[in-house]
Amino acid sequence: MLKPIRWNTFVRDFFVIQIGFALYGLSIALTIQANLGTGTWSVFEVALANITGLTVGQITILVAFVVLIFVLLFKEKVGWGTLGNILSIGLWLDVFMKIIPSEESNLILQIIMLLAGIMIMGIASAVYIGVDAGAGPRDSLMLAIHRTTKLSLRLARASIELTVFTIGWLLGGPAGIGTLIFAVLIGPAVQWAFKVFKVRPHQAEEKPVVEESIPVK
Repeated sequence: MLKPIRWNTFVRDFFVIQIGFALYGLSIALTIQANLGTGTWSVFEVALANITGLTVGQITILVAFVVLIFVLLFKEKVGWGTLGNILSIGLWLDVFMKIIPSEESNLILQIIMLLAGIMIMGIASAVYIGVDAGAGPRDSLMLAIHRTTKLSLRLARASIELTVFTIGWLLGGPAGIGTLIFAVLIGPAVQWAFKVFKVRPHQAEEKPVVEESIPVK
C-alpha cells in the first residue's frame, strides 16, 4: 500500500508537488473569501473551525488525517506525497487566508473568485497527483471509489463532495449557491485537468531500472 520513493527525482518531485499544494491552498482560500458559499469540504471545515476556535488550515490538517484512515481501509496506495499533502495544504491555506481579502459587495468579483478557485483546484489536483508520490487523502478517497466502484472520476468526486456538504451544512457551515456550483463543477474540473496534464491514475506501474530502498530496522 506504500508507494516507493524515487530518490533520483525526489528533489524535482518535491518542488513540483509543493507547487500543487500551494495552488490547492490558494483555491480553497479563494472559494472561502468569495462569500458565495464555500467549497463542499470547506463548508465542513469552516463549521468545525467556528465550533473549535482553530484556524481553517488547522482543521483541514486534522480532517485530512481522519480521511487518511478511510483511504487505508480502501487499500489505496499512499506515499510521502500523501503525508506532505496533509501537512502542507492547511499551512498554505492559512497563509492565503491572510493575503486574500474577503469580498462581499462585488458580485462579479465574487463569481470570478469562486470559478477561479474551482479551476485552480482541478489543476492543483492534477499537478501533485501527477508526481505519483501518493495523492492527498481526499483525492486518494476519490481514486479509491473510482477504482472499487468503476464510477467515473467526476461521479466519484461529486458523491464525496455532496456527502461532506450535507454534514457541514448540518453543523452550520457557510453553504450557499456557490457551494452547489462547486459541487457540480469540481468533478469536471479535475477530469479536465487530468486530461490536459496527461495524468492516468492506477495505470500499470513500471519497475525502475535502479531503485534504492530504505532498509527496515
